[in-house]
Amino acid sequence: MELKNLKVNFLGDSITEGHGTTAPEKVFHQVIKEKYGMEYAYNYGVGGTRIARQTSVSADHKWDLYFALRAEIMDRSADAVVVFGGTNDYGHGDAIFGTVDSEDIYTFCGAVNSLINKLKRDFPDSKIIFLTPIHRLDEDNPSAPDSKVLSDYVDAIVEICGRQGVSVIDLFKINPLDPSDSELVPDGLHPSDKGHSIMAEVIGEELSKI
Repeated sequence: MELKNLKVNFLGDSITEGHGTTAPEKVFHQVIKEKYGMEYAYNYGVGGTRIARQTSVSADHKWDLYFALRAEIMDRSADAVVVFGGTNDYGHGDAIFGTVDSEDIYTFCGAVNSLINKLKRDFPDSKIIFLTPIHRLDEDNPSAPDSKVLSDYVDAIVEICGRQGVSVIDLFKINPLDPSDSELVPDGLHPSDKGHSIMAEVIGEELSKI
């Protein structure tokens, strides 16, 4: 995929939003935009948000702005939509894991399927790409309510994207950042400016291969 002059929507959580960086231009998608000469890289990241819809109200109401809900406001002229989520579905909330053939938005797997179908309908001429979650310090701790670990969420994204014919960049497998490196990931989850720069290098190269 030629990135020069491309218009891309980035839909995600706090990492896409830029939590942990010192300025908006330090976020990975803006670094990619500048390096490759993209026309724009719209930031549709909201911290704490999840792909799945929850059955109960969250402690912070903005966490309930699940991905498909926010996809409604994205620019329809985008050449590509990049979805980067799943770590908060693992980390908190009451949505069960679900099955890979479901479209139940109150489950993680179902919400991934439903989001893909929605994006295909709303962005018929756009390339849809998913990024899997990056590693985090607590990734092997079983999470509520299904005692799943982060790799289970990663595997589901990869399998569902394969079934749906959607491109996926498996950042979990590529492992560009060590979450125990306090310079790159100070809190074990959110990359620093340097961490975002490394992510941008990897993601930019992978996007160019699609």
